[in-house]
Amino acid sequence: MTRYNDFVIKFANVNGSGSASANGMFAKALFRMGIPVGTRNIFPSNIQGLPTWFEVRVNERGYLGRREGVDIMVAMNAETYEEDVASIVPDGYLVYDSSKPLARELRRMDIHEVPLPISTLLLSEFSDPKQRALFKNIVYVGALSALLNIDFDVLTGMISAQYKGKDALIKPNIHALEIGRNYALEYVKCPLPIQVKRCDAVGDKIMIDGNTAAALGCIYGGATVCAWYPITPSTSVAEAFERYANRLRIDKATGRKKFAIMQAEDELAAIGMVIGAAWNGARAFTATSGPGISLMSEFLGLAYFAEIPAVVFDIQRAGPSTGMPTRTQQSDLISATYASHGDTKHVLLIPSDPKECFQFAADALDLADRLQTPVIVLSDLELGMNDMMCEPLEWDDARRYDRGKVYHADDLDRIEKFGRYVDVDDDGIGYRTYPGTHPSKGSFFTRGTSRDAYARYTEDPEIYTENMDRLTKKWHTAATLVPAPRIVQGVQPRPFGIIYYGTSESPMDEALDLLADDGIHVDRMRIRAVPFSDEVYEFIATHELSFIVEQNRDAQMRTLLVNEGDVDPAKLVPVRYYGGLSISADTIYEQVRNHFVANKLARISEVQR
Repeated sequence: MTRYNDFVIKFANVNGSGSASANGMFAKALFRMGIPVGTRNIFPSNIQGLPTWFEVRVNERGYLGRREGVDIMVAMNAETYEEDVASIVPDGYLVYDSSKPLARELRRMDIHEVPLPISTLLLSEFSDPKQRALFKNIVYVGALSALLNIDFDVLTGMISAQYKGKDALIKPNIHALEIGRNYALEYVKCPLPIQVKRCDAVGDKIMIDGNTAAALGCIYGGATVCAWYPITPSTSVAEAFERYANRLRIDKATGRKKFAIMQAEDELAAIGMVIGAAWNGARAFTATSGPGISLMSEFLGLAYFAEIPAVVFDIQRAGPSTGMPTRTQQSDLISATYASHGDTKHVLLIPSDPKECFQFAADALDLADRLQTPVIVLSDLELGMNDMMCEPLEWDDARRYDRGKVYHADDLDRIEKFGRYVDVDDDGIGYRTYPGTHPSKGSFFTRGTSRDAYARYTEDPEIYTENMDRLTKKWHTAATLVPAPRIVQGVQPRPFGIIYYGTSESPMDEALDLLADDGIHVDRMRIRAVPFSDEVYEFIATHELSFIVEQNRDAQMRTLLVNEGDVDPAKLVPVRYYGGLSISADTIYEQVRNHFVANKLARISEVQR
C-alpha cells in the first residue's frame, strides 16, 4: 500500500562536502509542494571531514517533531554505514552509492536496498574532480525526485532561482539532477511505496530559522547596538542582524550607518558594551550560549543591581563545559535565571518557534527598558539553527517602543527632587534619566555597591534590605508583563496535566495523540516566560499531577517551579531527554505511559468524561 507525505528521511554525509545545500533544497522542494516538513541539521563541532546528518520529517498532519527511526536513509558516508543502516525501521529503504559494493555485514533482510552508482555516473559526465564531489549530492536529489515522485519542475526552478546571476552554474546543476533522475527511472522501480504528492497543508506558513527571525525582531524592535563574541550556536544572530541592518539601517540621503556592531574580545566585554550602550539610552543586545552566560554573569549582576536594561540571546547547547557545542539542550534555565552571585533573578522569554523568536526579540527590548533590567531570550540550537515552519512574521506599524520610566528635561522641571531608585508607583521600578538630559537635574552615580533611593552610597542594613525588597517587588511586576503561558484544557480540568516549554512544543501534538490513543488524556500548558504568572501556579494547583517535559538531566524547570512557587515537588513528574538531539514524541509518550503503568493511575477516556 502506498504511503503519502508521512516519513522520515535522513541524509548521511561528510562535513564540508557541500551536502547542506542539496539536502536543504530537497526539504524546501517538498515545502513548495504544500507538504509540511521539519528539518534537523546534525553536524560535528570539529573539523571538516567528520560525519554529518540532515534529517527531514515529512508529515501532512503537521507532526514535525523528531521521531525515532528512519524510513529512508541516504547513506553517503562509508564510515557511518553501520550506524546508518541500523537506524532504518523494518521495511524501510537504504539509498546508497553502489559504485563500490555494500559490505555483506551491512546488509539487512528486513529493509529494501536502492543502489545508485553515483560516483560511476559522474565519471563520464564531469572531468573536474571538485565538480564530481559536489554534484554527488545533486545526483541523489535527482534520483529521489523519481523515487518519491517529487515535482521535477520544482527542483529545477529552485536551482534557477538560487543561481540567478550565475547562469553558468544553472545548467550543470540541472544536468546532475537529470543524471540521478534518469538512472532511477530506468533501473529502479519508481516511485517507491513511500511517496509525496502535492497538498495544501502548508497554507501561508514560511520556513525560517530562529536566529534569523530573532535578528529581524531586533531590527523591528529598535535595537541599534549589537556587541558579540562568536560562539556556536548563536553567531548567526549577530550575523543576520548585521546583514539586515546594512539593508534597513542606513540613511538613504547620507549613506551613514545608524547602527553599531562590535565583535568583542570575549563575552564579558560584549555584555559590558551592551550595558554601556543601554545606560546611554540605546537599545542594545548580545547573543551567546551557555559558556558565554557563565562569563557574562558578573556584568549581568551589575545590570540587575544598578538596574540597567540589557538583552541577551542565549541559544542553548549541550553542556556543561564545552559539552557538545553542536547539539541541542534546554540546560541553561537555572544558570540564566540566577546568573551572577548574590540574590539575582533575571527575566527569561522562552520562544518555541521562529515567529516567537521574532516577537520575543522585540518584546525583550521593550521589557528590558520597562523593567530596567537584563532580559534573556532563551532559545536553543534546535530552534536557532534549523529551518522551521511557522506563521508569517508580523509587525504592527502602529506599535511604539516602550521606553519605560524615563524622565526628560520637562519632567525634571516639574519635580522637586529626583531620586533614581525612588519607587513612585509602588511597582518596584524607579524613574531613570539619560545622560545630559538636564543642565542641573537628573544626574546620579551608577554604582554596583549598595546605595539608597537617591543613588548615594550606603551600607546601612535597613536601606539595603529595603532596596532588595523593592527589586523583589519589581520581579512580581515582571510576572504581570511577560508573555502568558499557553494553556489548553476543558471547562473542567482533567486530573492530569503536562507542562513544557521551548522546542518541546514541536513533538507535543503527536505525543498527546499517542497518549490519547492509549486512553491517557491530559491538559497542557506551555510556559513562555520566567517569572511565572499566576496562571502557571493555578494550572499546577488544579491538577492532581503534572508531567513536566524537559531537555536537560536535572529537571531545571521543575526546580524553578518548586523554588519560585513553593510547589509540592510530588505534583511534578519529570519527563526528560538530554542526549543532544531534540526530544521525540515517542520519548514523551513512553515516559508518561510508564508512569501511569508503574503507579497504576486510572486512564480516562473522553467517553467517560
